[in-house]
Amino acid sequence: MEIDTRSHIPIYLQIADGIRDAVASGVYLPGEALPSLRTLSLEVQVNPNTVQKAYDELAREGLIYARRGRGLFVAEKGETSAKTSAQQSVQRAFQDGIRAARAAGMSEREVRRAFTAALDDSSPKGNSRPKRESDA
Repeated sequence: MEIDTRSHIPIYLQIADGIRDAVASGVYLPGEALPSLRTLSLEVQVNPNTVQKAYDELAREGLIYARRGRGLFVAEKGETSAKTSAQQSVQRAFQDGIRAARAAGMSEREVRRAFTAALDDSSPKGNSRPKRESDA
């Protein structure tokens, strides 16, 4: 998990998003323990209180739960919840980007081209985006 200290998104929310993404992608499975506050704070190089705030946010969402004296665990419906939350977050980001593009006077074609370029740039190296029938 990488933290962008220059981002306008608070660090605790970046951590919460990182955990959500990890749960949604199956890195952490339902019933599995999450890293301790100290472990995660050392990993991402932030104050343990910041990690606690992220974990509190995830607990409020029902994504994780605490077992006294044992730690924090992924809730049974955590993966579904994380995927739903991730989809909503992506949708909001797309909407924000489209609003910014329209404000800049970009055409729909330019927006689509920018989206495709961003998608291609984010693909793992050596793994190009699969061709769709409409690409052929």
